[in-house]
Amino acid sequence: MKRKNFITLAWISFGTSMFFFFAFTSEKTINNFLLTVLISFMYSFVLGAGNGLINDILNKKFPWSEATTKRAIISIVTILIANVILVYFCNYMNFVVFQKAATTEEYFSGKYNFINWFTINVALLISAFLHAKGFMEELKKSSKKEVVEQKLIAKSANAQFESLKNQLDPHFLFNSLNVLSSLIDENPVQAQKFTASMSKIYRYVLEQKDKELVTIEDEIEFAKTYCGLLKTRFEDSVNFIFNIKEGDLRKFVVPLSLQLLLENCIKHNLATSSKPLLIRIFTEGDTLCIENNLQIREQIKESAGIGLANIVQRYSLLTKKNVFIEKSEDYFKVKLPVLSEKPNTEKVDAKNQDKAYERAKKRVKEIKGFYGNLISYCTIIPFLIFVNLYTQNKYHWFWWPLLGWGIGVASSITRWQKNR
Repeated sequence: MKRKNFITLAWISFGTSMFFFFAFTSEKTINNFLLTVLISFMYSFVLGAGNGLINDILNKKFPWSEATTKRAIISIVTILIANVILVYFCNYMNFVVFQKAATTEEYFSGKYNFINWFTINVALLISAFLHAKGFMEELKKSSKKEVVEQKLIAKSANAQFESLKNQLDPHFLFNSLNVLSSLIDENPVQAQKFTASMSKIYRYVLEQKDKELVTIEDEIEFAKTYCGLLKTRFEDSVNFIFNIKEGDLRKFVVPLSLQLLLENCIKHNLATSSKPLLIRIFTEGDTLCIENNLQIREQIKESAGIGLANIVQRYSLLTKKNVFIEKSEDYFKVKLPVLSEKPNTEKVDAKNQDKAYERAKKRVKEIKGFYGNLISYCTIIPFLIFVNLYTQNKYHWFWWPLLGWGIGVASSITRWQKNR
């Protein structure tokens, strides 16, 4: 238990002792006052700290948020057994040890059964309130935490996805503009074709800005246009082979993934007319592959691997299928997962998150109402039993509200569990 709880128990003990001393103690002496304070502190700390310790242990072993039903059952059984033991101990210390009002034989003979039973009901009521309070706090914290986490995940994923989709290598733009600049003087007709191809590429980039997946057919058409620009830049130093099965064209891949992989091939490998770089793009099983012969270029600065990491991250946001990389002395191959259909990746916007938070608040409110009903039941029924037994012993009418109300509480438990 926390220090704050011990301080609260101390104040409750002191207030209770003052009440009993001035209201029920006939002889107002220092000894009786100290005895009342001692007994009050004993009840408060034994019952309060005992139930608090049980609650803390159960919170660690069986958290409400992870095993609600199991925790509820274990809590009920545990607090019943624990409070019976604690109450019998406290009453024994009170009547036999401190006040010496009875002997051990008299205490266990049945003379104090009603006092024990009444005290147990009070202890159970307090314990039920503490457990219910702990449950509601845990649930509210868990609900808020879940909603906040979902908001952060959604915002992070959306921002990350937008950033990843828009990473068309700026070096490609600069290099293309340099090639275009030289073509304008040397070959104006080719420069016009080059400009048209560049416009197609950037139009495709803009069109795919808000898409998570595109068909292989669209991606291959874009890749061929892109390869045309590379071919203009490198001429016979680079060759491309496309071999896509007809049945795979309507399947889906992450947009602009081929562009990043093609750029990587050029960036990390030597390409000369005497040793041309051969790049193959083909489908294999349920993957789209891009493979090149390995002619590793010496890098002045070690590559950060951003391009490939970009693709892996984008796929991880959409599917559990992995991106595979194969490397040998002769070739380097990347296998992109092919999806037969678009997964359900609806973006969670602020409005949906607010609705989720409202649902969580409503759920907490319903549970508060349930535990309010349960606490009322635990408070009023013992009082009715006491009134019935105190006024008349022959007709036990308390069974009717006990069973009727109890059925209502039990049905609300069942209904609550179904709605969880």
